[in-house]
Amino acid sequence: MLDTGVLGAICHPRKHRDVQAWFRSLLAHRPRPHDFLLPEIADYELRRKLLHLGSTASLALLDALASRIAYVALDTATLRLAATLWADLRTAGTPTAAEDALDGDVILAAQALRYGATVVTGNARHLERLAPAVAWTDITPP
Repeated sequence: MLDTGVLGAICHPRKHRDVQAWFRSLLAHRPRPHDFLLPEIADYELRRKLLHLGSTASLALLDALASRIAYVALDTATLRLAATLWADLRTAGTPTAAEDALDGDVILAAQALRYGATVVTGNARHLERLAPAVAWTDITPP
């Protein structure tokens, strides 16, 4: 399950060629060594920024990606799990965001937990206390 940072790198029209080459090589391999998922919360976080910036090229790449890998929509059970994760982190004194923030990380973690997925990220340490997470650089093409 791609996090927003990795997703943004994949969809950038000019930068992050290393991430793009890595991702293309994994998608091109048959059979695919991994089933990648596009979580709706990551789409939302990236899309709102791209719309704000007027980045039509990146938006087109994001839209195209949704037809190449499985899109994981948010649902009530996922958001309720995210609320529980958020409350548990607050109770433990280890929040991942400001108290009034939506906290996309707990929503992403809830999506990953509900789908039995691992979050592919640039910062696994930040997310691995919530859900399985791995740095994109640790996933090597066969």
